[in-house]
Amino acid sequence: MTFDQAQKDVDLWIKTVGVRYFNELTNLGILMEEVGELSRLMVRNYGEQSFKESDMGKKLGDEMADVLWVLLCLANQTGVNLTEALEKNFEKKNIRDANRHIENEKLY
Repeated sequence: MTFDQAQKDVDLWIKTVGVRYFNELTNLGILMEEVGELSRLMVRNYGEQSFKESDMGKKLGDEMADVLWVLLCLANQTGVNLTEALEKNFEKKNIRDANRHIENEKLY
């Protein structure tokens, strides 16, 4: 699935099953909640924190998909084409960071 298709599919789902989009600020808050849930699971899987009963059964992919879902909603609401935005971001990074990481001694 491409970002373009994902944006269209989310839009269709929101307008049929979800009734309507939450406003942009509400979705921004939801995005922060979803990132927090992903963070919680990451620190339990890869950090030093131990699992709690409420963490059992949660999957990283599902938490990442929740973050992506809300980001797709926000892109739709604000008129951002994520495919174009990501392509431009790659261009920016390729110019700005062409030698930055190669010359970073901390990475070796």
